[in-house]
Amino acid sequence: MISFRPMQENEFSLYTEYFIADYAREISENYGLPLADSLEQAKKTIETSFPQGAQTEGEALLCIVKVRKIIGYIWYRPDPTGTSVYIYDFHILPDQQGQGYGKQALKTLEENLSQQGFKQIKLRVAADNIRAQHVYEANGFRVTGLNMNKTI
Repeated sequence: MISFRPMQENEFSLYTEYFIADYAREISENYGLPLADSLEQAKKTIETSFPQGAQTEGEALLCIVKVRKIIGYIWYRPDPTGTSVYIYDFHILPDQQGQGYGKQALKTLEENLSQQGFKQIKLRVAADNIRAQHVYEANGFRVTGLNMNKTI
């Protein structure tokens, strides 16, 4: 059974280490920026989003847990009206991938958020992240638009 718990402050540095490297790679690959610039942008995202660390008000940063073992992370932000959440990061640890935990985690998240009165979950997935797209589509997400970019 999959569950969630708030990330503890002593776990935050492990999360940011993963997130910065992963997000920088995504920025570099998808937007054509040099990796050094992408790393700075990823670091700035964490600094501005979590000025008080893992317990920053207005952000939900959770550990995805299976039998007391962390198998991933999810970061989302509820909108001010309290009707939707936007997922900024959803990650199953590499050694836990391919076992259906992503689908289970999204289903559990949906149930939890619905019980709290939320009506919609929004997110963005990179165009080249076919694995994530499959997980989201298998959980009923649908494409609502396309992000486009041109470097000049």
